[in-house]
Amino acid sequence: MRKEREFTVPSQRAPRRARPGPGPAGRSAKPSRARPGVRDRARYWVDRTVVRGVPALVAWLALACLSLVAPASALLVWTDDASPDTLRGKAATVWRTVGQTLRLGGEVGPPLRIALSVFLALVSLLYVSTLVGLVTTAITDRLAELERGQTTVVERGHTLVLGWSEQTPTLVAELLAAHAQRRAGAVVVLADRDKAEMEREARDALPSRGRIRLLCRRGRPTDPAALARVTPAAAEAVVVLPPDGPGADAQVIRTLLALRAAVGEGCPVRIVAGVRDGAHLPTARLAAGPGAVVLDIDDLAARLLVQCVLEPGIALVLEDLLDFAGAELHTLHRPGLAGRRYGELAAACPDSCAVGIVRADGTPHLNPPPDTELTPGDGLVVLAEDHRATVLPAAPTAPAAPVTTAVGPAPVRPATVPALRRALLLGWNGRGERVVAGLARGGVVAVRGDEGAFMVREGVGVAAEPEAYDHVVVLAGPGGDGQPDPDGRTLVALLHLRARERRTGRAVPVVAELTDARNRPLAPAARRTDLLVTGRLTALLLAQVSQNGHLAAAFDELFAPTGHGVRLRPARDFVPPGTEAPFADLAAAAARRGVAALGYRPRDAALPRLNPPKAVSRTWSAGDVLIVVGPA
Repeated sequence: MRKEREFTVPSQRAPRRARPGPGPAGRSAKPSRARPGVRDRARYWVDRTVVRGVPALVAWLALACLSLVAPASALLVWTDDASPDTLRGKAATVWRTVGQTLRLGGEVGPPLRIALSVFLALVSLLYVSTLVGLVTTAITDRLAELERGQTTVVERGHTLVLGWSEQTPTLVAELLAAHAQRRAGAVVVLADRDKAEMEREARDALPSRGRIRLLCRRGRPTDPAALARVTPAAAEAVVVLPPDGPGADAQVIRTLLALRAAVGEGCPVRIVAGVRDGAHLPTARLAAGPGAVVLDIDDLAARLLVQCVLEPGIALVLEDLLDFAGAELHTLHRPGLAGRRYGELAAACPDSCAVGIVRADGTPHLNPPPDTELTPGDGLVVLAEDHRATVLPAAPTAPAAPVTTAVGPAPVRPATVPALRRALLLGWNGRGERVVAGLARGGVVAVRGDEGAFMVREGVGVAAEPEAYDHVVVLAGPGGDGQPDPDGRTLVALLHLRARERRTGRAVPVVAELTDARNRPLAPAARRTDLLVTGRLTALLLAQVSQNGHLAAAFDELFAPTGHGVRLRPARDFVPPGTEAPFADLAAAAARRGVAALGYRPRDAALPRLNPPKAVSRTWSAGDVLIVVGPA
């Protein structure tokens, strides 16, 4: 019975120790929370201060060492018979001992003094080694942060590139060349990509740039916090590139929305973006806001292909016109242009070629009539080396005398009705339908390679008689969807066309599309073959528009199959073959024919010469070609 009583006593006393509450049997439904003690609070406070970084750790380390060194030093002083008698003197001796703790084994005497001196030396060594480790860790973390591209860019007037694609190295190289003309500035790239990898890929395309800086930062362009690190509000221009792969346009739209959230609605930043599908163009323009320029990259590439078909041999001309090496288009807004006529300005420009005018509202007029008068706010579009070095003629004080040149009247050729032309299309991609429609507007009937009689070799359809067509267009294969090399089909098709040309001795103008500029040297191209790297040309155009927003509408008209665009005309249409004359005389003859001369291409050269010196004479042969802006 005693054991049973001892066993039941705790169960009977348990309710007495329980706190009354709303729960059953008088116990509280919620468990009681014990208040943290002083030790827990102190540990929590230390944890909060330690996570603040290296300065907090150094401070705690110093306090810990002082808490050990100061008492040990006081014991050394108080146990020394030679120590001062006064309290002030002892305190000074203790302070000197604390500052001299690196003396390992410096004390002699009783074992206690030797042990205390060794203890102080070990504490000092621990402090110094820990401090060195903390500093080294902080420097390493800072260098790692720099390598990751997570630091903030503090620039003004820079050009910001958002996103990464195959066109980014070309775009960055052209932007650096544009800033090099101003001898200052920076190009900043923000993409969700490794910083070292971005710099490595862009390094091959970089020119010698002097004071021009290239800064790469890693982050998602759709994240406003990442955008804030590259200071988009202080940028001169922002270029948004569609990434490679599916969902590129959705990524561009999100980036534009994040950009507006980062810079605000009223920030005057020039924004240039590109989309791959024209169906997303209205949405992208809404996301970019008023004043932004959004281009349809696939439509632009299709128009460039059509331009090369309609004007065989113009591919290198377009590339030279779009890059920043040599002459490029500039818009001049100089005092005194209002009230003057376009023809008078174009005829008297000594170091540039006039192309047209831009109205105050941004509307371009390429190759306008000579009597077109400029109004206040209008600008003159010229082809020149540098807009700052371009000299405009002064206003004439007397009526200008008629220009006399050494070039006689151009031979009048009888008007002929253009014959119906046909083009053979080999290959197909998302731009195929736009190429067919553009050729139709230019008077060329396109026939796909899978129609008619063809021989299939290595998976590429080759026409049995390509000589029956006026042009052959080879489109690059579709990227993605199991097509890692879209240029492979193009190279194989060019190889078969080149072999057939050698076998038959009959050459047909060929326009071949490439997506990678590194494949251009591999292409077995004949003399009448235009190799068009569409990705490179679109990147060049985006770079041009980012530096001058007025050029977007001008390029839109220049690359149209109809209207005033870049054309190639035989030089014999303006000067008799064998005539020695400067380029200024041919420019004047071209103006009388209603076109604006930009340069020429010699008969024995493949590269064009844009904006050549106007006073240098040369003998013009029958094979020379004049590059003009005029109607089709």
